[in-house]
Amino acid sequence: MKSPWCSVSGALTVLVFSAAMARGQSPVQVEEFVYEEAPTPQCHASTIESLGDGTLVAAWFGGTHEKNPDVGIWVARKSPGGAWSSPVEVADGVQYATPGGEVRRHPCWNPVLYLPEGGPLMLFSKVGPSPREWWGMLSTSPDGGETWSTPRRLPEGILGPVKNKPIATADGSILCGSSTEEDGWRVHFERTDDLGRTWTRIGPINDGEAIGAIQPSLLTATDGTLIALGRSRQGRIWVSKSTDGGDSWGAMALTDLPNPNSGTDAVTLADGRHLLVYNATGRGRSPLNVAISDDDGESWRMVHTLESGPGEYSYPAVIQADDGMVHVTYTWKRERVKHVALDPDRL
Repeated sequence: MKSPWCSVSGALTVLVFSAAMARGQSPVQVEEFVYEEAPTPQCHASTIESLGDGTLVAAWFGGTHEKNPDVGIWVARKSPGGAWSSPVEVADGVQYATPGGEVRRHPCWNPVLYLPEGGPLMLFSKVGPSPREWWGMLSTSPDGGETWSTPRRLPEGILGPVKNKPIATADGSILCGSSTEEDGWRVHFERTDDLGRTWTRIGPINDGEAIGAIQPSLLTATDGTLIALGRSRQGRIWVSKSTDGGDSWGAMALTDLPNPNSGTDAVTLADGRHLLVYNATGRGRSPLNVAISDDDGESWRMVHTLESGPGEYSYPAVIQADDGMVHVTYTWKRERVKHVALDPDRL
C-alpha cells in the first residue's frame, strides 16, 4: 500500500504553479543574494533568524572549500527596508597559536541561529576536521547579531542543533535535533532548560543501519505531537514522532518524499500548516522545492520551485517571521547564499 507520505505528481505541480502565476499570485515577495561580492571562494549551510522587529540575521560557513581549515562562520544582517550588511567572520576554528606564529585551526561547520524567548540571539556551530570528529560550539549576541561572544565549547557529546533550528517546547525548554556520523548515521535530540548551560541528551533513535539518518527538522502537530524529519542515505526523507514533548520517539520510517542525500528543512506555520523545503529528486541537488502539508504531515503537495536549473541548490533553512512572511536561505552553486521571502497565503 502506498505510504501517506507522498508528494503530488510533477504534472500537477506544474499546473498548480502555472495557474497561480497566471493569476499574478506568485508567492515570491523577495528574491536576492545575501551578498554579491563573495568574501570566500565557497560557502554552504546557511541559517536565518528573525529578530521580531523586521531585522533578519543570516549565517553560513565559508572558506576555500568545505573541510579546509580556513573555513569560518560568517554573518550578515538585514534591517527593515534595507540591504544586507557586508558579511563578517564571527568564528574561525582557531585552537591555538605558537610563539613562532604557527596557528592550529580546524574548519567550522553548519551554523544554526536561534532567538529564544527572553534570551540573547544564539549561534550554534561545529568545529573539527570532519563530521565524524567535530564538536559543538555556542556563541551569543546581546545586540541582534552586531557583536558576538567568543564561541565556547559545548559539553562532551553535545553538538547542539546539527543543521536545523531548535524549537521551544511546551515546558519552555529548547529542543534541538541533532545527529552523529561516526558510528552509522544516527539521530538524537538535545534539550536545554537554561539557554545552553546544561543539557539532556535523548537517543539515538535509530541504529544507523536500517536507516542512515541525520539532520532533523522539528514540527509541531495540532495535537502537540512532535514530528521530526530529515535527510537519509536511503533515497527518501525519514520521519519519527514523539507524543511526550521529545523525551521519547517512535520508530523511524521512510516517507515517499525523495531525498538525494541532501539537507532539508521544515517549519510549522502560524496557521497550522507545515512547510518543507527539499530537493525533490533522487539524484543531484536541483531542483529545490517547497511543499505544504495541511494534515500534520500525512501528505504533502508541491507548491513552489525555488530553483530548477543546472548546478547545486541545497541545504535550505526556513523560518516564519512575526509578520507572517516565510524566509528561506540556501546554497546557490556553493558560490553565494540566496534569500527568498514567500507569502504563505499564496502557497
